[in-house]
Amino acid sequence: MKQSDQKSTLRKRLGIMGGTFDPIHYGHLVAAETARYKFDLERVIFIPSGAPPHKTKRRISLPEFRYQMVSRAIADNDFFEVSRIEIERTGLTYTVDTLRLLKEKYPNYELYFITGADAFREIFTWRSPDEIIELTQFIGASRPGFDALDFLSQLQQQSPRFYQRMHFMEVPALAISSTDIRLRVKAGQSIRYLLPEPVRLFIQKNGIYK
Repeated sequence: MKQSDQKSTLRKRLGIMGGTFDPIHYGHLVAAETARYKFDLERVIFIPSGAPPHKTKRRISLPEFRYQMVSRAIADNDFFEVSRIEIERTGLTYTVDTLRLLKEKYPNYELYFITGADAFREIFTWRSPDEIIELTQFIGASRPGFDALDFLSQLQQQSPRFYQRMHFMEVPALAISSTDIRLRVKAGQSIRYLLPEPVRLFIQKNGIYK
């Protein structure tokens, strides 16, 4: 087989950025752009969660608000798009259901699920973790100083398949957190330069987190 022919048979890669995005901030955006470049992703789809089962103890902003914030945050990047696939689903939204739908919609793509590296410590508490592992590769975005060695060692023993499909990358901007931004707004403090200006103005206009 010619090298050009071999290259044409390689599956394209699609990034999936899941999260509540309450609110979306520069850490999310830098993580998505870093993953897109490092893993040669054709584009990255941001999927604001609808009713995530692991966030039931905290009141989450309206799904439409979070969708609008993501839309404003990514408007200037042609490689980013946002999906309503979860916020329009009724009931609790599970990652495995979303990945099934995406696999059907994009059969010729290899999926790469991007999220915070610390979230993967809980993956075996997610619904149908074995199926999730088969549906997607994983990109764990970690803050500087995040120690993944113990987790990776445990993962290699507990699930060699997951270990083989797991990739880590360090993202300095992840020192920013949605929790801190919400607390700052509630306390009347400035959130400038922690997130895109259109998102800040949307939060201000709609009185979110007050």
